[in-house]
Amino acid sequence: MSNSGSGSGSGRPIGLAVIGAGYWGPNLIRNAQATPALRVEWLCDLDEARARAVLGDYSTVRVSTSYRDVLADPAVQAVAIATPAATHFELVAAALEAGKHVLVEKPITAAYAEAVKLVELAERTGLTLMCDHTFCYMPVVRHIREMIHGGELGDIRFFDSVRINLGLVQPDVDVLWDLAPHDLSILDFILPPGVRPVSVSAHGADPLGTGRACLAYLVLRLSNGAIAHVHVNWLSPTKVRTTIIGGSRRTLVWDDTNPAARLQVHDKGVDRIEDTTLDHDARREKLISYRMGDVVLPALPEREALRAVMAEFAEAIGAARPALTDGRAGLRVLELLEAASRSLELGGVAVAVGEQS
Repeated sequence: MSNSGSGSGSGRPIGLAVIGAGYWGPNLIRNAQATPALRVEWLCDLDEARARAVLGDYSTVRVSTSYRDVLADPAVQAVAIATPAATHFELVAAALEAGKHVLVEKPITAAYAEAVKLVELAERTGLTLMCDHTFCYMPVVRHIREMIHGGELGDIRFFDSVRINLGLVQPDVDVLWDLAPHDLSILDFILPPGVRPVSVSAHGADPLGTGRACLAYLVLRLSNGAIAHVHVNWLSPTKVRTTIIGGSRRTLVWDDTNPAARLQVHDKGVDRIEDTTLDHDARREKLISYRMGDVVLPALPEREALRAVMAEFAEAIGAARPALTDGRAGLRVLELLEAASRSLELGGVAVAVGEQS
């Protein structure tokens, strides 16, 4: 049932419909229109006036309030979905069943079991299902992934991320589901092959009495013995976006609020050595060596990540290959979120992460 009529194989642009004209939809429209391999055909939203306001008076993009009408249009080969997570399952399933490739906002769905069905449906029909894990397409994150996968950091020892600001308290999700998907998708994207989270523990607080956590701390144990820590918070008066990734050879410091030094690579750290001249008992106490090397600031391009998302979506469709952040990446992130929620409910106990994804 894959869409053999796609423009991807003919050199023609891929006809795209965007579903959702709220907070993120306009960004999808703008970046899709700037991507030569895509041609925006429709903007669909329940609020027709809002959709028309997004497009402006002179747009050739058509507007509809019915996603089923949009999916029935043979000029549409792909859809980008930017609606609340609770609606994702119905919309993504309908699009795949209609033979359309799908780009969906995070999280892929509101429930892991639903996401599994969507991934299996996409694989069965030969269609591209891609998750818009936007941060993974930032030049700095792509560079970090290349460094880690290339072995430049050595063995990963820790991952520490802080994402805090005076943010909008969401009416339908807690801070974990609002902010942590960014950090969890980055972690999933940059970890070297064979290393994965095996357990998650989460602690949260609701000092405002909203009925949901407004700040939270996650600890993820990794399969190589390393630890990952994520701090998310809606209540901080200052904005902090810092990630530190420590390896056996080098350590990365990524400060997203500092464009002048967004990424620093430190050849500085602590090594453990053994003195082979010591007897067995004395050798148990390892000797510590401090490494004091240079700090390098790699030159990175400044490009809008969402433009790269759209390019990857089109390229994955054209090459009939999985996207860098495919449906299974969405599954892995969703599994971590559900484990974190269970841990939060259980008072912070570690919850094992399965291997079904």
